[in-house]
Amino acid sequence: MIFDYETLKIIWWGFVGVLIIGFALTGGFDFGVGMLLPFIGKTDGERRVVINAIGSTWEGNQTWFITAGGALFAVWPLVYGAAFSGFYVALMLLLFSLFFRPVGFDYRSKVADTRWRNFWDWGLFAGGIVPALIFGVAFGNLLLGVPFHYDDSMRVEYTGSFFGLLNPFGLLSGLLSVAMLTMHGAAFLQVKTDGAIALRARNAARIAALATVVLFVIGGIWIALGIDGYRITAMPDPNTAFMPLAKTVTVVNGAWLDNYARWPAIWALPIGTIAAALLCLAFSIAHKVLAAFLSSGVAVTGIILTAAASMFPFIMPSSLDPKSSLTIWDAVSSHKTLGIMFWVVAIIMPIIMLYTGWVYRVMRGKVTLKHIEDNEHTAY
Repeated sequence: MIFDYETLKIIWWGFVGVLIIGFALTGGFDFGVGMLLPFIGKTDGERRVVINAIGSTWEGNQTWFITAGGALFAVWPLVYGAAFSGFYVALMLLLFSLFFRPVGFDYRSKVADTRWRNFWDWGLFAGGIVPALIFGVAFGNLLLGVPFHYDDSMRVEYTGSFFGLLNPFGLLSGLLSVAMLTMHGAAFLQVKTDGAIALRARNAARIAALATVVLFVIGGIWIALGIDGYRITAMPDPNTAFMPLAKTVTVVNGAWLDNYARWPAIWALPIGTIAAALLCLAFSIAHKVLAAFLSSGVAVTGIILTAAASMFPFIMPSSLDPKSSLTIWDAVSSHKTLGIMFWVVAIIMPIIMLYTGWVYRVMRGKVTLKHIEDNEHTAY
C-alpha cells in the first residue's frame, strides 16, 4: 500500500466529506428551489419557470446522495449499520418525501388542472423541506450524541425514538439546514431566472441569509456553553485495526472546541461562514447574482466543515456509552479495502467532476416564460 492505515483513515474522512459537501451544494439548491416554489412562482407559468430552472440537472445532483450512502457502507460499515437502524423512521420519512420529486417533476404539468398542479407544487415543496429538515436534525443529534451502544459481542442496540430526535438543539440544527438551503436555492434562482421571479428570489435570499447567520451563531454559542462534547483519552495505535470498545472516551463540557484550541487556524471556518452568508445578502441587494450564488455555496460548505472540524475524529458519538462512540479510527473497513477504493476514487472522481462541470456549462443560461411557452409540451 502506498499509504499506511492511519493516513487512509484520514483520507477517507476527507473523501466522505467531499461527497456530503457535493450533495449539499448541488442537491441542496434543488431542495431550496423546491421549498421556494409555491412562494416564488405566483402563476402557473412562473412556477414552471422555477421548476425548469433545476429540471435539467436535478437527477444528476441526486447521485451525490446515492454515492455518499454507498461510500458510507463501504468505508464506515459500523456507522452505516448503527445509523440506518437507529434513524430508521427518519430515513423512511426522508425517502418517502423524496418520492414526490421525480413524480412531481414528470407529471405535474401533464394535466392542465389547477388542483392537480397545486398538489404537485406542494409535493415538491415537501420534497425540499422535509429532507433539509431531517438532515439538519440528524447532524444536530450527532453533536448531542446518539443513544446506542455495543455489547461485549459487538451487537449494536439503539434505545432512542424518532420523537427523541426532535429535541431543541436538533430542531435548531434542522432550521439552520432549511435556512441555508433556502438561501442557496434562492441564490441559484437569481442566476437562472429574470424579471419578477428573480426579484422575489433576491428578497428570499436576503431573508434566508440573515436567518442562516442568526441560527448559526446561536448554534455555535449553544455548543460552546450548553452542550457536552466528546474527548478520546486513551486508545490503541490508530495505524492498526481495533474495535470501538477498545478506546476510552470522556464527555466534557466544551470538548467540541478542543480542535479549535489545538489548531487555531480552523477558526477561519465559522468566521468565513458568517462572512460568506453576509456577502450573499449584500450581493443579492446589489443584484450581483453570480457572486451571491458563489457566496451561498461557500457558506453552505463552511457550515458543514465547521461541524466536521468540531467533531473530528468522531463520526457518531454515543450518549449511552461514550466508548461505543464511532470514530474515523475504529469504524472503518480494512486497510486493503480502503486502499483499493482510494485508487478507484482517484481515477473516477476527476472524470465525474469534469463531466458535471461540462453538464452545467451546456445547461447554462436563464429559463424564461418565453422558453416555457415555446416548449409547452416538452418542458416540465
